[in-house]
Amino acid sequence: MTGTSRSAVRGSAVLHLRCAAALPEEGYREVLELLREFSPLVQALPPRSALVQVRGAQRYFGADAGRIAEVVRLRAVARLGTDVRIGVAGTWAVASMASARVPGPGGVLSVPDGAVSGFLGPLPVEALYGIGSQQAAVLRGYGLHTVGALAAVPPGVVERVLGRRAGRPAAERARGIDPRPVTPQGLPPSAAVRTGFARHELDGPLARAELLGLAVRLGALLRGRRQAARSLSLTLQFAGGTRWEKSRRLAEPSAHDEDLRALAYRLLDAAGLQRARLTGMVLRAEDLTGAEKAARQISLDPVREARLTVEAAIDRANARFGAGTVRPAATFAASA
Repeated sequence: MTGTSRSAVRGSAVLHLRCAAALPEEGYREVLELLREFSPLVQALPPRSALVQVRGAQRYFGADAGRIAEVVRLRAVARLGTDVRIGVAGTWAVASMASARVPGPGGVLSVPDGAVSGFLGPLPVEALYGIGSQQAAVLRGYGLHTVGALAAVPPGVVERVLGRRAGRPAAERARGIDPRPVTPQGLPPSAAVRTGFARHELDGPLARAELLGLAVRLGALLRGRRQAARSLSLTLQFAGGTRWEKSRRLAEPSAHDEDLRALAYRLLDAAGLQRARLTGMVLRAEDLTGAEKAARQISLDPVREARLTVEAAIDRANARFGAGTVRPAATFAASA
């Protein structure tokens, strides 16, 4: 899908790319690396989107932004085996709205600078970048059902309706104005451990024991890399291919089993599982930092200090006799 001829979009320079929702993080990182072949100005927009400023690439490759987007899509399919949806425009917001209008599994939609109002005008007001469902309901209550109708209203009126903080950018974006630059930003480093079940698992205690094993493995991995996590995410995979994912931040960066286990259990509890047919779990440490940057404070809790001492001893034993030689008893029961 290509919205315009390539010559018509020579002034456009921003690509907004959307990956498939089912693409794992490793695949998403590969897509980001692919984009850096075309421009150093790549901004990751987790969980599965990205922005690319390609003005320099246009000069280097002697091609317009629409053609570059087509090549990006072709290489993503050929090299990585994943299709992408790409919007091409002169601003972040318009490019994002364009990519959202591309039907799956992939395609390119280019909006030339001179056609922005024609593209935005017919869109429902809830399609405007940055407008939430509640704000859209308020605008519809005033008879503003399309982006074009909103663009015809004086900005001061929009500010009175939505408030100054939300109203000003909404009024500007309805007119295709978005001064935000593409700021180079990659995904923070992460580490993940995973497990799969030989059959559809319905046993809650067994799933909890498996999660304990993941937390222990993840802690050992982080300590071996001298890293600490600022947040954890848990992905649950169910029969039928559905997934559930949630992230939470740790109180402070940590690689200790006790901290990782406690937060992992909270994530599992948040899923509210009731006889769900689990097929796998992935526990991921995110927003990693060097272990030397993680504060080590004396807790004045003798139980915690004893656990940290034992943890260090277990690390030494596993380094000598093999990973997983010493681990919680519950994890042995889960793997039996």
